[in-house]
Amino acid sequence: MKKIKENTELEKKADFIRKRLVEVAVENGAGHIAPSLSCVDILILLYYHILNIGDDPEWEGRDRLVFSKAHGAYGLYAILADIGYIRQKDWDTFYQTSFLKGCAEQSLQHGIEAGCGSLGHGLPMAVGIAFGAKLRRKEYNSYCIVGDGEMQEGSNWEAVQFAVKQQLNHLIIIIDCNGLQAMDSLEEVLSPMDSYKDLSCKFNAFGCKVIRCAGHDMAELKRSFEEIRTYKGNQPIAILAKTTKGYGICAIENVVKFHFRVPTAEELAMGVRYGK
Repeated sequence: MKKIKENTELEKKADFIRKRLVEVAVENGAGHIAPSLSCVDILILLYYHILNIGDDPEWEGRDRLVFSKAHGAYGLYAILADIGYIRQKDWDTFYQTSFLKGCAEQSLQHGIEAGCGSLGHGLPMAVGIAFGAKLRRKEYNSYCIVGDGEMQEGSNWEAVQFAVKQQLNHLIIIIDCNGLQAMDSLEEVLSPMDSYKDLSCKFNAFGCKVIRCAGHDMAELKRSFEEIRTYKGNQPIAILAKTTKGYGICAIENVVKFHFRVPTAEELAMGVRYGK
């Protein structure tokens, strides 16, 4: 699969995917638009620049990506359609007649590694995949995208503890740190301090290599992932990407009530970042 090298081209692709995400979701009445938008840039860099994948989504040597915040999978679907793993027809009819679900369900033939509708399960599965690769002496990397609100689940920290114990240095955890969860900000629900600092301290205390970056800055995202390529340690890697929930639609950015709400035509007209 052809890689995109230039940041400007990656940014153009991100804008295209954001536009398609919003078009399809609004047209079909799919509500989890805001949590899907916060991780588009991360997914773009992974699929078009970082991941070792081929034309066959079930190729044995592929890098694995577990998308744990499965309710926010609209960007993932748009990308899988763009690279040919999913038929465009199935993406266009998402949330209507398509096999694609509101929360991503496993379909290896379409490039979806795991079903993660119940939060807190994706990271443990990714850890298991990484551990299996180590036991079988496979060289592929295991990536997992989790939400910062999702990291309140205890099963995630048990998985991180196991990954550190087993020195799973081919495991890369990317935390979509948008600061919001379904009902409120993380600080108002459970975080004892600034949620970004809180998660950074926790991953560091558990023994992960921690990398911090801006989640909508393609150059900074790329530098963070390139740092992994030269990493020689034995720790799992946690990339904390600071993002904005609803990024791309001005009226819904950082607004809690839009966790599961379709923006109106009037709200869309207030401005978007991806162009008309």
